[in-house]
Parts: sequence; C-alpha cells; structure tokens
Amino acid sequence: MRYAGSWMTAVDDRILEYLSEHESGSPTKMKREGPIRYSRQQVHRRCKKLAENSLINDLGNGVYMITENGEAYLEGRLDTENWQYIDEETEENVHNDSTDDTVTDG
Repeated sequence: MRYAGSWMTAVDDRILEYLSEHESGSPTKMKREGPIRYSRQQVHRRCKKLAENSLINDLGNGVYMITENGEAYLEGRLDTENWQYIDEETEENVHNDSTDDTVTDG
C-alpha cells in the first residue's frame, strides 16, 4: 500500500514507476515509452514537483532519476503526507533530515 500525500496525483505514481524500472528518463521518453497517458507538458510539470519534494532528482537537460525516498514511497515505506517512514520504530522527518544535527550523550 502506498501512502500518497494530498499534493500527489495519479501521474506521479506512473512517473516514479517508470523511473524505478529504467535508470533515468525525460518527460518525452516517459510519454513515448512508458504507460503514461498524460501530455508531455503534464509529465514535465509533475517531474518538477516530484523533484521539489525529493522523490526524484533533476539531472539536468530534462532528465530525471528516482531517489531513495521515491523508491521507499513505491514500496509503501514512506508516507509523503507526513514525510515519515512507515517501517521505522522511531518516527523521523525525512523531508528535512539534512538540517537535523542532534548530538546525544550515551
């Protein structure tokens, strides 16, 4: 079961599935080769949104690659509404994890 955020649309899953199966892809290539029934422009807009939300990386020149977070979402391990991993005992914010530098004494 996937945990899609309210900001996500049906085309987002198709884009992520395509990028998971292929090394990388552009909106034009996804539209031509993938099971995507949306316009190239719509695919391009959604790729930008997925990249803004760290589910894919923009490699430049309109080429994208799926991230670890994108793979985790496809596997049902990441809730993109709350940005929490499902299978971890400790809930953590994965959307901004690079800014959390907490040190504890043990």
